[in-house]
Amino acid sequence: MTTIFDRLARNRPAEPKIEQPYENHPQRLLDWLLQHWTNPTICIRDIRAYAPRPVRDEEIAISSAETLVRHGWLSELKAHRHDRRVWRIDRKPIIHPTIPAE
Repeated sequence: MTTIFDRLARNRPAEPKIEQPYENHPQRLLDWLLQHWTNPTICIRDIRAYAPRPVRDEEIAISSAETLVRHGWLSELKAHRHDRRVWRIDRKPIIHPTIPAE
């Protein structure tokens, strides 16, 4: 037995699939660091606890931070523990910095 909704949908064209834009996680992390993070250093634990949700995954957080190191926005510091990663934030006087998508 068909419902009224099935009969109405029979003549309707298929809905186009909406593609999600590519997520540039390093850019999102950089924007958050420059706008919200006031400390001069940040560690992976802070990123996973306080950063925007898409960046909180451990692999994404580390790869985003390494991308920011390559572009000169972070400098890796020697941590007092072997399993800890710490970076110094190198703030620059740029209005809207952009990181190219990789």
